Amino acid sequence: MSSAPSTNPDDAPSNAADNGAASGRRNTAALLTRGLMRFQSDLGLVCLSEFTLRSGRRADLMCLDPKGGLTVVEIKSSVEDFRNDQKWPDYLDYCDRFYFAVPESFPQQLIPADQGLLVADAYGATLIREAEARPLNAARRKSVTRRFAQLAARRLTTLLDPEGFSAPL
Repeated sequence: MSSAPSTNPDDAPSNAADNGAASGRRNTAALLTRGLMRFQSDLGLVCLSEFTLRSGRRADLMCLDPKGGLTVVEIKSSVEDFRNDQKWPDYLDYCDRFYFAVPESFPQQLIPADQGLLVADAYGATLIREAEARPLNAARRKSVTRRFAQLAARRLTTLLDPEGFSAPL
């Protein structure tokens, strides 16, 4: 008698190439993303995850406030993730504020002292250190805001009609 394969990631073989630390980091990042979006929403911001910038870099979260301010949140799920991914300075040209977001277990002293810091979990976040305001110039703000609107509309359209809309952004 055979049973269907388990869909529980904890039941997967420990030697599978895509399991282990990388899979755990992705799961942690997904949960942190949810909590961060809830936190930002409570502050009146709307967010898009995996927001591709014109530079080709992909911000974990791009948030837009009611006055048009743009915030990038870079999620670091582990010390290894932080040490292996030092692209974050490239995001500073695309936002008014920049934050790192980490789980509670992350050693906060590793985060550069001149950057914003949030501690998050799946249900929310806590502001540890405010981000420095770095106002964007008008042309860059217009470009990023327009891209934000287009991506939001495309994602909504895809949810409503997954087979009818497939143009990339």
